[in-house]
Amino acid sequence: MDDGFLHNCLFFTANRLSRAITKMAEEEFASTGLTPMYGYLIRLVNGTPGITQKQLAEKLSITPSTLTRFVDKLEGKQLVQRKVHGKTVLVYPTERGIELEPAIRQASRSLRLRYDELLGKEAADELSRTIERTIEQLEG
Repeated sequence: MDDGFLHNCLFFTANRLSRAITKMAEEEFASTGLTPMYGYLIRLVNGTPGITQKQLAEKLSITPSTLTRFVDKLEGKQLVQRKVHGKTVLVYPTERGIELEPAIRQASRSLRLRYDELLGKEAADELSRTIERTIEQLEG
């Protein structure tokens, strides 16, 4: 059976890349007790206390409803807290969320070192830039 078309298909190869890097990221973030996405969300909140849910969703490239579920989960773990300001929902770090920052940063560094070692730093940087440009073109 000819399966060569799979290796020339952006949809297939992008999904395969996503699965591979997600697996690596989950392994590196396991020590934090968080998924990589939760870790990056906490870093954004810690770095910008009072960030809006809308800004978080945009920065993480996820839908507002997905972000709401993520914030619900992190609020339940007492890692972030929401405050309503008029019609805007602001997200703030808690002391526990701030305390996790060093572990989250270490997981991020470990992930970066791991794929840099496999791909080479320059190749990894170029791949990230190429993916970013491609996303911008596809999203128009």
